[in-house]
Amino acid sequence: MAILFLLAAGLPTVVSGEPAVPPRIKLGAYYFAGWCGKCGQDDGKPEHAWAKDMPSHISHKLLTEFAGRTPLWGWREDAPGVMERQINLAADNGVAFFAFDWYWSHRKGEPFKVAAVEPGRDALNLPLLQFMQARNSRRMEFCLLVVDKIEGVEAWKQASDYWVTLFKHPSYLRVAGKPLVLIYKTEGIKAEELACIQKAAQAAGLPGVTVACCGNGKVEDGYSMRTHYNVTPQGTWTLHKSEEHSYSEVVEANVKAWKGGTPAQPLIPLVTAGWDRRPWEGKGGYADHGVEISWYYTGRTPAAFGKLLERLAQWMEANPTQVTKDRLALVYAWNETGEGGWLVPCRDDPDGAYLKAVRRVVWSK
Repeated sequence: MAILFLLAAGLPTVVSGEPAVPPRIKLGAYYFAGWCGKCGQDDGKPEHAWAKDMPSHISHKLLTEFAGRTPLWGWREDAPGVMERQINLAADNGVAFFAFDWYWSHRKGEPFKVAAVEPGRDALNLPLLQFMQARNSRRMEFCLLVVDKIEGVEAWKQASDYWVTLFKHPSYLRVAGKPLVLIYKTEGIKAEELACIQKAAQAAGLPGVTVACCGNGKVEDGYSMRTHYNVTPQGTWTLHKSEEHSYSEVVEANVKAWKGGTPAQPLIPLVTAGWDRRPWEGKGGYADHGVEISWYYTGRTPAAFGKLLERLAQWMEANPTQVTKDRLALVYAWNETGEGGWLVPCRDDPDGAYLKAVRRVVWSK
């Protein structure tokens, strides 16, 4: 069934179905939804002809200098059937859940409106809704990574009431019976604000919510787990320059980050598939003015990534008290093609070698 679907979709036949053996780890992947919506430079000007019908976070550099990153289904992930194709590819290769970046950009005191998040800014929440509506959504699970800063108790109440409606989806990921929510930035969040999630869930008949922070967050403030969004070596951001480094440095930075989990606050360890966001930087980058410049890491290969993931699985097996009982782990990322971390098959990886590496590790004995 899976093979026939992939062949019909024109995608690589990466696998032959899910193995009968249980997975070594429960691996999820962050999902960035910038490949839908409308490119801001799709304005009809002749010099922007390249942007016609392109998604919100495309750049001229991605279409030219870095065209090898183009997914096999093209740049539009909101096209009919693409989400179902991605679900099959992920599930067949050992990716158990997507952690969708969730956005609500609001001004303090502004009332919550469903229209503000469905599909949301630049349609950034649209793939989440497409996943929930997909015919094959039961093949995977999903959870939220709250990206935007939410200000004030009232805003937290409103957002939490909305999240509860998502928690009720049969594929929403639960840890010890509680829906999982990841918080991207913890700075400035008060305990009484975070408590709104628990109150909303309990009012809806749920036992509560498992809240994980990306970085540092205290148990007493409401964070029952820790994780990361991505991990790169010190200096990636602080020196504000474009400088080439080796992916091996990313590997070692990830390994060093696997520590500090406790039974009271387990770690969801992470592997970073890559970091190279030159396609978004400078002239020709995102919105044509680019984003903050950082170091970039070259030499990433499916073999190197697979070895990192194998080291992660071995570390989790050797340190059961630092991780969750179901061995949750994360990959940065499923589709951060603009930033250089992705698993999706593309022009440079038409056979899905990165996904095959995931499959080998997740289902190895």
